Amino acid sequence: MTAAPQARPTAPRRAARAPKLAPAKSRLAVGRLIARLRRVQPSWRTTALAEVSSERRDPFYVLIACILSLRTKDETTGPAAARLFALAEGPEAMGLLTPRQIERAIFPVGFYRTKARVILGICHDLLARFGGAVPDTIDELLTLKGVGRKTANLVVTMGFGKPGICVDVHVHRISNRWGLIRTRNPEESEMALRRRLPRRYWIGYNDLLVAFGQNVCQPVSPRCSVCPIAAVCPRIGVGRSR
Repeated sequence: MTAAPQARPTAPRRAARAPKLAPAKSRLAVGRLIARLRRVQPSWRTTALAEVSSERRDPFYVLIACILSLRTKDETTGPAAARLFALAEGPEAMGLLTPRQIERAIFPVGFYRTKARVILGICHDLLARFGGAVPDTIDELLTLKGVGRKTANLVVTMGFGKPGICVDVHVHRISNRWGLIRTRNPEESEMALRRRLPRRYWIGYNDLLVAFGQNVCQPVSPRCSVCPIAAVCPRIGVGRSR
């Protein structure tokens, strides 16, 4: 009698894929890269948020400037923040403004009507839940409506001087272009960089790479001919450069 065929063992379910680090051979000495970029950073155009935080290391000022900066060019963010804070300094005074007053002050930042409502909501929330103070942890900042991980990390680093890794499109693109990490989006990049990047570089990493990305390492046709780290950069994913 023929034996009944045995059922194939079920393949184990795959766990969710974690963000990958780049292979060890392709990883650059990130400390050396950062040191080289810092030496030339003063010659680049300063980012709007760096100017804001240097003017006053006030977490509320940094928080509101971060909200204004989303999908807005740097040359628009700084003046808009200055106009708004000329009307009201803290969450209590700013929470008394009308949406129309805020809209007029921050125009022409992107989505200025939506941001006016978000700013008022944040002011009221800070007063109701935090006694008017900006919280200094990422988890608490994320409970404020309109605050995402990018903004929360920037407030922690620029407003409080605490370690955090803010990942925007520049940080995501350049970190992958260097081969430091291998990720698909900024969210994965933040988690991978938290494991890969030494903590002593966390606070200034965003500002450095944003300035580098705006001035030299652009998304399309980066300016490799004037790049201070061109000799050691693997240029992963770069098809054309200047």
